Amino acid sequence: MRKNNIGILLSCVVAALVCASCGNKTTRSKVVLNEVLVDNETGFQDDYGTRNAWVEVFNRSYGTVDLAGYYLKLSSRPGDTISYFIPKGDVLTKVAPRQHALFWADGQPRRGTFHASFMLDTIAANWIGLYDSGKKMIDQVTVPAGILQADQSYGRTSDAADEWEVKDGSAERYVTPSTNNKTIDSNPKMEKFADQDSVGVGMAISAMSVVFTGLLLLFIAFRIVSKVSVNLSNRNAMKAKGITDRKEAKEELAHDSGEVFAAIAMAMHEFQSDVHDVEDTILTITRVKRSYSPWSSKIYTLRETPRKK
Repeated sequence: MRKNNIGILLSCVVAALVCASCGNKTTRSKVVLNEVLVDNETGFQDDYGTRNAWVEVFNRSYGTVDLAGYYLKLSSRPGDTISYFIPKGDVLTKVAPRQHALFWADGQPRRGTFHASFMLDTIAANWIGLYDSGKKMIDQVTVPAGILQADQSYGRTSDAADEWEVKDGSAERYVTPSTNNKTIDSNPKMEKFADQDSVGVGMAISAMSVVFTGLLLLFIAFRIVSKVSVNLSNRNAMKAKGITDRKEAKEELAHDSGEVFAAIAMAMHEFQSDVHDVEDTILTITRVKRSYSPWSSKIYTLRETPRKK
């Protein structure tokens, strides 16, 4: 008896898990039914200029989804289900990320891809199901009977949200065919920041902190790169001259100073100017222990005090 009870209990648990997983799969689908309008008297018109009921599908993913081969099914009477196969070959069935597709429930599929073969019932409840190309249901919704008036829709509170509501055309609940169910026309974070920092002192401090932090990081990066490049050049010079001792390398490499390079450059200039046989040139080099900076090279010359005779 205990074994039978345990078996029944395990079966119930497995069944509950399976049902829960099925429900999760429905909510995790890439495309969902987003909004339905049953009685269209003065609302949105189709491409033929007529007003009919419509069903909106929303692509909640961040990738393009092709609805070609999908099925839209309607049941407004017990045991009576009408299926509409979304035809293939139409490039407009490719729904961009976070975008909408509108299907007209006018019962005239010959008018185009987005005209379904069924019509919604304005009196009875309407069950609508969305199936993929493998005839697997990915979303469904039941529009209750008697809750919608003319030009009112039954849609999610926001795109792909779990809650549904009647959109009666008010300022907060308005009908939105082929667009977002809820339009966000403000930024709460920006408004809160503006209230807390009306003068802009915090924004200025934040901007300056970011700039100075970036400059500091650049200084550190260039300092590290310069040290690494100098060490690499010294190591290559030591290898070229066969020196292994660092002290000996400093003494040996000290001859390759800027004075030597300046003397070589001047000699080459005199040689190329073809005046080296006409007159003698004496080059005097005085070492100045001062770090060169392109930002202040002109200041050095301007700040020299004149010599007194």
